[in-house]
Amino acid sequence: MADLGRIRGYAGEMGPSWVAGAIAAGPATMASLVTGGAAYGYDLLWVVVLSAFAGALAQYLAMRLGLLTERGIVSVVEEYLGEWWAWLLVADVVLASGVAQLVIMNTLASVSATITGVDAWLWGLLWAVVLALGLAGRGYGLLEAAAKLLVAGVVLAFVASLFVVPVDPGAAAIGLVPTLPGGSALVAAGILGGAVHITLITMHSYTMRAKGWTEREYGLATFDVGASMLVAFGVYSVAIFLVAASVLSDPDLSTVGAAQALGPLVGENARWLFLFGLGGAAVSTLGGNTIVTPFVLADKLGWGTTVEDPRYRGLLAAVALLSAPGAVIGGQVIGQLVLVLALGTVGTPFAIAIVVYLLNSPAVSRPTSAFTNVGGLALLSVSGVLAANFLRGQAAGGLGPLSGAVLAFAVLLALAMIGLFVKYVLERLGSDSAAPEPAD
Repeated sequence: MADLGRIRGYAGEMGPSWVAGAIAAGPATMASLVTGGAAYGYDLLWVVVLSAFAGALAQYLAMRLGLLTERGIVSVVEEYLGEWWAWLLVADVVLASGVAQLVIMNTLASVSATITGVDAWLWGLLWAVVLALGLAGRGYGLLEAAAKLLVAGVVLAFVASLFVVPVDPGAAAIGLVPTLPGGSALVAAGILGGAVHITLITMHSYTMRAKGWTEREYGLATFDVGASMLVAFGVYSVAIFLVAASVLSDPDLSTVGAAQALGPLVGENARWLFLFGLGGAAVSTLGGNTIVTPFVLADKLGWGTTVEDPRYRGLLAAVALLSAPGAVIGGQVIGQLVLVLALGTVGTPFAIAIVVYLLNSPAVSRPTSAFTNVGGLALLSVSGVLAANFLRGQAAGGLGPLSGAVLAFAVLLALAMIGLFVKYVLERLGSDSAAPEPAD
């Protein structure tokens, strides 16, 4: 009974990981899930399940760093690695979240226009103003409340869709056996990339600080990660994938097009549930993503990371308003969303390497277990392979100005990770040589 009471107490106090979950459960992830289900049927269901566990592990590592240092990740990096490393991390985060901000606004404006018939560019302006006023005015508290409400609503919408879609349980069970059909590697990378992303990893220390959590809330923070990333995000991902795998068969469908296609296939109820779920996912993701750049920039510049600091509030408002032009990007939304995840995939291994290094440094107040380190290294390996596969595909298609710049930045990050590994090995060797000889 005591454990049940503790769980109930935890459930009422959750928060920071739900903000990360709101970003993860967004239209970019949905685009990869729809593409995977429509193109390969149930074959990639095992990747979808794996993504929930990988996402939870990544957030757990970030949670440990935030709680055990009680500081933002950028300031910890600057103290224990140096200013150059801190600026490189900031640049990595700003690039990934900035591109995502524009594309997610494009998705949200497109969904809003589909539902209402009002031009997308008007919706872009409206949503940008709502973001600026809401986040700059109310700050983290509003975002957390909205994230929990929207993520819960989005999960329910997609679970409800399953009741009007004919799922094949036998084929779904076979899809849990690991296999990669020909041509599915990029889609699988997108599915995993939606759960393990640099923005989710770096923002977590700041949202916990905004919540006021310290090492005393370790159990609560762990429960928060499990409930949001493992359970809520996992159910969301599986539900969308099963809907797409069951009734869609066009790999070129956009996320909005998928919702529209459901109408004649399985009835208007599924279409509207899917469409409103997509809209809710876009709103929650856009709100969560808006705070990422202000967090890391303010921390690097030595500003406060709450709306009590007018400089941070100004950054929030600026990022929100600068997302409005995303509504007029035009083009195929699903391709843009896959690119967003791919760009994030390039920067994610560096963020994971930084977290694993810091968890094994004097920065944290508790030693990191071998099991946690193995999990972190496994996550680093998986994300590194995903990034390498994406870059290999880009190079095979010919390098243009944009792809060339992405490749150059990826090489810089790879060199930085090699330097980080060498630094860690030298520190360990120095520590071992400085240890006193055991007495006879």
